[in-house]
Amino acid sequence: MSEKHKDWDQEQKRVQMVIEEIDRQHVRLAKKTGDLKEDVIQLREEFFSEETRVNVEEPHELLETHYSIKQQAELLSERERSHREYSKRLKALKRLRSSPYFGRIDFVEQGSSHAEPIYIGVASLMDEKQEDFLVYDWRAPISSMYYDYSPGSAEYETPGEGTVKGEMTLKRQYIIRNGQLKGMFDTGITIGDQLLQAVLGKHADTSMKSIVATIQKEQNQIIRNESAKYLFVQGVAGSGKTSAALQRVAYLLYRFRGKMTSENIMLFSPNPLFSSYIATVLPELGEENMEQTTFQDYLDDRLGEKWMVQSPFDQTEYLLNGPVDERYQIRMSSIRYKASLHFKQLLDRYISILKEKGMIFRSLTFRGRVIVDRTDIKHYFYSLDHSMSIPNRLEHVQTWLFGKLKNWMEQEKNKEWVDEEMETMDKEELLHLDRKLEKQGWQNDYDVQREKYAEYILKRATRGVKKEIEQLHFVDVRRIYARLFTISLTDRKEDYHLPDIWKEIGEETIKRLKYREMPYEDATPYLYLYDTITGRKMNTAVRHLVIDEAQDYSPFQMEYFKALFPRAAMTILGDVNQAIQAHSLDGDSLLSHDWSEDSGIEKITLSRSYRSTKQIVEFTRHLIPEAKREIQPFHRDGIKPTLAKVKQGYAHRAAVVERMKNLKNKGYETIAVITKTKKEGQKVHAILSEYMDVQFIDISTRKYEKGIVVVPTYLAKGIEFDAVIIYDSSNRQYHREYERKFFYTACTRAMHELHLFTSGQPSRFLDDVPENSYDVMDYRTLTYSD
Repeated sequence: MSEKHKDWDQEQKRVQMVIEEIDRQHVRLAKKTGDLKEDVIQLREEFFSEETRVNVEEPHELLETHYSIKQQAELLSERERSHREYSKRLKALKRLRSSPYFGRIDFVEQGSSHAEPIYIGVASLMDEKQEDFLVYDWRAPISSMYYDYSPGSAEYETPGEGTVKGEMTLKRQYIIRNGQLKGMFDTGITIGDQLLQAVLGKHADTSMKSIVATIQKEQNQIIRNESAKYLFVQGVAGSGKTSAALQRVAYLLYRFRGKMTSENIMLFSPNPLFSSYIATVLPELGEENMEQTTFQDYLDDRLGEKWMVQSPFDQTEYLLNGPVDERYQIRMSSIRYKASLHFKQLLDRYISILKEKGMIFRSLTFRGRVIVDRTDIKHYFYSLDHSMSIPNRLEHVQTWLFGKLKNWMEQEKNKEWVDEEMETMDKEELLHLDRKLEKQGWQNDYDVQREKYAEYILKRATRGVKKEIEQLHFVDVRRIYARLFTISLTDRKEDYHLPDIWKEIGEETIKRLKYREMPYEDATPYLYLYDTITGRKMNTAVRHLVIDEAQDYSPFQMEYFKALFPRAAMTILGDVNQAIQAHSLDGDSLLSHDWSEDSGIEKITLSRSYRSTKQIVEFTRHLIPEAKREIQPFHRDGIKPTLAKVKQGYAHRAAVVERMKNLKNKGYETIAVITKTKKEGQKVHAILSEYMDVQFIDISTRKYEKGIVVVPTYLAKGIEFDAVIIYDSSNRQYHREYERKFFYTACTRAMHELHLFTSGQPSRFLDDVPENSYDVMDYRTLTYSD
C-alpha cells in the first residue's frame, strides 16, 4: 500500500472512530436530556399545584413556605438551564456527525519534541474521559493557526498564557460527507483552491451559509479582532465581508462566553430581505441569533406614530426617477448637506443657543381649555439655572407641570362637567369605588363620597394630559427643528459649509415638516435634536453593533450611532463602490469618510472577490475604473458575460424569456432579473409573468423562494444569485455618472452567469470594459412572432 493510500486509510479510520464517539455521547446526553425534561415537567407541576399555598395565618409557617418556594424556584431554574445546555450540545453533536472536522494542523510547541495533531471543526469534542480534544472548535485560540499560517514557524495567543510559539509541521484539509472522507489535501497558508472551488462552484441558496472551513487569512483578521472599538471593513463585492462579520459575532460569543450573549449584539441590515437571507448563519454555528433590524424599522418605531417617514428606498427612487429641475437640485443638495458632519456641527451650535433662548413649547390643555400656557412654560424653563442641561431643566418643568395640574384638578372638583360625568358612570365603576369607601369607613358620608368620585373622574379624564407631561410632548421639537432653517446664517456660511441654496433648502424643509412629512435625510438629524433636548435614555445593553452595507450610511448617522450605543464596539462593513444612496453618490459616506482623528479605529481591506467566476469579476471590475486594480478575482472559471442587442418591444421580452428558460434548463435555482428601479421592476414583472412563474421583490418582501425573481438594484445588495439578467442595460437607462455604481452593484450579484440585454445603444459604462471580456450577441435581425 502506498503512503498516500495508507494515510487515507488511517484518516478514514479516525473519522469513523470520532463518529462512534459522537454516537456514544449522543446516546448518553439524550438520556440525560430526557430525564431532565421529566424533572422539569414534574417540578413545574409541583410548583404550580394547589398544594403549594402560602399559609398567611402563622408567621413562622409563612416564612417556611417562602423559603420552600424560593428553593423550589431555584431548583426549577437550574434544571431548565441544564436542559437548555444539554439540548444545545445535542444539536452540536448532530452537526458534527456528518462532518466531524474540516482541517488539521500538527503543531510542535516550543520546548517539546512531540507534534500534536489538532483537528478543527464547527464545535469542540472531547474523548470519553473528557481529557483530550478529539476536535477543537474553529474559534479556539489554537485553531487560529489553521487560518493564519503555512507549515513552518507559527504561534497563537491565549487569554491566560500569552503567546504560544512553535512549529507547524502539517496543514491538511478534508472534505467529509455523511461520515465518509471524500477529499484530503495538504496545503499552504491559504485555504486550498480545491476546497474553495468545491464550495464556490455550488448553486446559490435562498439563505447565506456559514463556511468556516474556507475562512481566508484576511477574513480571520476580521473575525478574531478584539482590539478595535470601531472595526471598518472595506470589501469589494463578493469578498465575504458579511460572512466574516457573522462569524466574528460567533467568535465573540465564544470568546466572551458568560460576559456577552446574543442579546447584547445587534445588526443593522440594509433591508428585511437581507435579514432573512442571513438569519440561518449563527444557528448553523450553534449560536442564538442576535437582534436583526433595519435602520428604517428603528426610524418607524421612533417616528412612525406621528410622522410620514420616508424610507431610503423611496429617496433612491426619487433620485433615479425624479425630474432634473430646480426642486430636484435643491433636494439633492439638502440630502448631501444633512448627511454631513458640518450639519451636525450646526445643530450642536443651535442646541447650545437653545440653552439661553429659542425653546418652543406647547400649552398644556384639557378639552380645548388651557391649563398652563406655553409662554408660562417657557418663562419657567428659562428661570431655571442656565448651567443646568436642557434635559435636567425639562425634568424640573415636568415636576412643576404635575404640580400645576394637581392644583387645576383641585379647582375642577366642583365643576358642573364633573357632576355630569358622575351621572354617567357605569355600575362596575360605582361598585368598585363603593367597596373602597366601605373598606375606609366612608360609605355613609355623602361629602366624602362625592369628593372620591370627583377625584376618580378627574384622574381618569386627565390621563392623556399626564401622558403628555411624562413624554415631554409639551416641548415642540418639530417647530424647534424647523426654526433652525429660518435663522439667518449668512455671516457664518463658511463656518458651517452651508450650501449656496441654504435658503431654498430651508423653505423646502419647513414645507414638508408642516405637513408632518419626514424626509429620510431629516430623520436622523431630527432624532439627534430630539434626543439631545429631551435626554432620551441610551441603549447600554448593546455591547456590539454590526452595520452592514455601511457605504449607505452617512457620517452624521455614525455619530448618532455612537451616541445611541455608547457602550458598543462596532463592526462596520461595506463597499464604497456600491454606494448608491443619494447622499453618498458624489458626497461623503460612513465608509469613505476620513475618521483618522477618531481613536480606537482599525481598518481592513478585502480585495479578492470569491462570489463570481473569474470572467464575471474581470468584466465588472472595469465598470469602476478608479478601483479596478483593487479588485482581484479568485481563479474559478466560467463563461464570459454576454451583451445581447435586441429590438425594442416584443423582441426584447422574447429574448429575455428564452434566456431565462435556458438558465433554468441548466439547473440554476436562483435567477435574478435586475432592474434599475422599482417602477421598472413592476413593469418587467408584469411582462415576464405572462410567460413564467416570476416573483417580484420589493421593500415589503421578507423572504424569497428559489426560482426567478425580479428585483430593483438597491434591494439586491448583499445577495447572490446563480445567474443574473440585466433587463435593460441601455445608455438611456444607465448613463448618468452616479448610475455607474447601480450598474456595478447589479452585475456583481451573479455567481456563475451574467447576461445583459439592450434595445438601444449600450450603457456608456461598457466603454471602459475591454471588448474581449464579454461576448456580444446581435439578435436585432431575428424576427419573433407575438
